[in-house]
Amino acid sequence: MILLKNGTVYTMDEAGVFVGDVKFDQGKIVAVGKDLSTDGCEVIDCTGKNIYPGFIDGHSHLGMQESSIRFEGDDVNEMSDPLTPHVRAIDALNPMDETIHNAACGGVTTVCSGPGSANVIGGTFAIWKTNGHVIDKMVINPMAAMKCAFGENPKRVYSDNKIKTRMQTAAYLRETLMKTKEYMAKKALAGDDISKQPAYDMKLEAMIPVLEKKIPLKTHAHRADDILTALRIAREFDVLMTLDHCTEGHLIVDEVKASGFPAFVGPSLTDKSKFELKNLTFATAGILNKAGVKIALITDAPVIPQEYLPLCAGLACKKGLAEMEALKAITINPAEILGIADRVGSLTAGKDADIVVSDGNIFNTLTNVNYTFINGEKVYQF
Repeated sequence: MILLKNGTVYTMDEAGVFVGDVKFDQGKIVAVGKDLSTDGCEVIDCTGKNIYPGFIDGHSHLGMQESSIRFEGDDVNEMSDPLTPHVRAIDALNPMDETIHNAACGGVTTVCSGPGSANVIGGTFAIWKTNGHVIDKMVINPMAAMKCAFGENPKRVYSDNKIKTRMQTAAYLRETLMKTKEYMAKKALAGDDISKQPAYDMKLEAMIPVLEKKIPLKTHAHRADDILTALRIAREFDVLMTLDHCTEGHLIVDEVKASGFPAFVGPSLTDKSKFELKNLTFATAGILNKAGVKIALITDAPVIPQEYLPLCAGLACKKGLAEMEALKAITINPAEILGIADRVGSLTAGKDADIVVSDGNIFNTLTNVNYTFINGEKVYQF
């Protein structure tokens, strides 16, 4: 049993922020409070230090595009077909790449990573912890969301023969959703009679959880018109959706708010590398947050190295996002959006012991992470 003693505890739950202790054992938080008993505990003095829940990035490609390597380690985009809902991130994740340990050293303990934005439908994202050597033992949810993409990327990748306009991108997605509805209806009508079942279609099978609202469409959309197209299709088919990147969300804040969908905002610590990023600003997160949109901040790693997630939150503060809201945006908010708040996102008894100890405000560039614990295991010490 480990006791973190006398630190400033950012619980991210109703207990708020206070100077106190966090006790954990066998991978779970046992108690959070003041003057907790030290009996039977390994005590770590956290006087003058901050104690946070492990940080969570809700959209990256960690483990899929390896460090210091080219095509051999790049498994982000399956660019053989614009429609690949049947591919799964878990089959491409390499937990032994150095970027995973770097993430943990920076306090990022949970990520949702998956396919890139080359395809109209790219496949499923997985949620996993940044410690271990076997991805099957690290994963929280192997099929957490279905990636889809609007805007420049599908047009660029498939401009030679399949996609030349945004109209075609939207049409591909609509067609796949309609075919899935038809496929589901045929399966239901056939019941248990295998002779009447439609021919097995792996792609359509993968889309069924989307139409059953078991997983959301994880929607890559930067420009305002692309965000609106995504929302239009979500309404047409009554599906769940997260607005990933949402770069121009601040220009259509009322529509984003009215949708009820959360936004994974970022990456903002990058150059305007293409036209659809011309309105990129760290102010987006604060504007959406003030309007009542649930936001989480992302790195899109390796676009921004995964360990710089807290830095991105700090820069969003500089542009108007309140400090506690920024902290929520890398802890409890992504946990709730991803459906894993019963395990992570706050320092609450019963949750996983994913804990970060730092020697100052985590948004400050001079602050060091002193300890990172994942499932109660000390995976990094400064």
